Amino acid sequence: MRKIQMVDLKSQYQRLKTEIDANIQEVLDHTSFIKGPAVHAFEKELADYLGVKHVIGCANGTDALQIAMMALDLPPGSEVITPSFSYAALVEVIYLLKLKPVYIEVEPDTFLMDPEKLEALITENTSCIAPVHLYGQCANMEAINAIAKRHKIRVIEDTAQAIGATYTMKNGDIHSAGTMSDIGTTSFFPSKNLGCFGDGGAVMTNNDELARIMRMVANHGQSKKYVHQIIGLNSRLDSIQAAVLRVKLKNLKDFENARNRVAYHYDKNLEGLPLQVPNRVSNSTHVFHQYTISLSHIEDRNRLKEFLAGQDIPSMIYYPIALHKQEAYSQNSTLNTTDDLCDRVLSLPISTEMDETQLEFITNTIKNYFNK
Repeated sequence: MRKIQMVDLKSQYQRLKTEIDANIQEVLDHTSFIKGPAVHAFEKELADYLGVKHVIGCANGTDALQIAMMALDLPPGSEVITPSFSYAALVEVIYLLKLKPVYIEVEPDTFLMDPEKLEALITENTSCIAPVHLYGQCANMEAINAIAKRHKIRVIEDTAQAIGATYTMKNGDIHSAGTMSDIGTTSFFPSKNLGCFGDGGAVMTNNDELARIMRMVANHGQSKKYVHQIIGLNSRLDSIQAAVLRVKLKNLKDFENARNRVAYHYDKNLEGLPLQVPNRVSNSTHVFHQYTISLSHIEDRNRLKEFLAGQDIPSMIYYPIALHKQEAYSQNSTLNTTDDLCDRVLSLPISTEMDETQLEFITNTIKNYFNK
């Protein structure tokens, strides 16, 4: 049996090696390493895939969030509502831009932003709502957008974990994650569902003016070379990463199907054990960036994690400490569901290259743990 990894990038590369290598060689041959043809081609291909008007590549997913917030020109000191049960990148940017995070609770069954808690947090100082499409499925964007529109508040979707997921509105319209609000952002970190061979990210929008501003922000605030209209960043997706992403984008649907196959195996073989998985959102597809279970309490979670490690099965905790309890971002917030989840969640290995032998070993090991 091959060694089990949380994400098996080497095996994925070996499967796509011929085409990836050829794309990289093409970049090396024409030496357009920054803003070259591969970048422009990838931006158009991803926009077509997502059904959005504009995709702008950038250096990483954190920069994508900063570019989005800078383009929206959120007033310093204004409030951005976002979950505390998430990675730090979004809140990091909020602080860097001298904004104020307002942490919102997540739903106990989906672990996604709870729209029913939104209105109570909105003040005259609220400038933005930033939901996170956690683990691979979409937050309740229809409800979030309706509230934002009613209060004239901007919305940024953090789509780093859910690229390729789709969301069906009540009227039957289907939208890709990251395309349902003012701006969507994503990361191409290697372990993401659509990952490159280094750092990379993108912003996406259907708004022509926001796209124009974001292109400037990402390129030193330039409207054209040496003409700086606004304050910007140096944040560009390089051509070699775009060359890799062009190949992977063509396989993204296959990646999604492979991850769903792994998730189905876990669903079927872990059923009846004393653990839970987040509810599936009925009108969102799931691309399973993570397959996360939750145990009864922290001791159960930690014992299972230790047992799996003893069998050479990796697992991860996303996330062990909520943002409102991190030293850098702490607030005196009462978020009982968030705190509870941090004590109980555990993510199992899931990747496009997992085989049945590996999956059976993992689920049999977990069964043995509970039946010992």
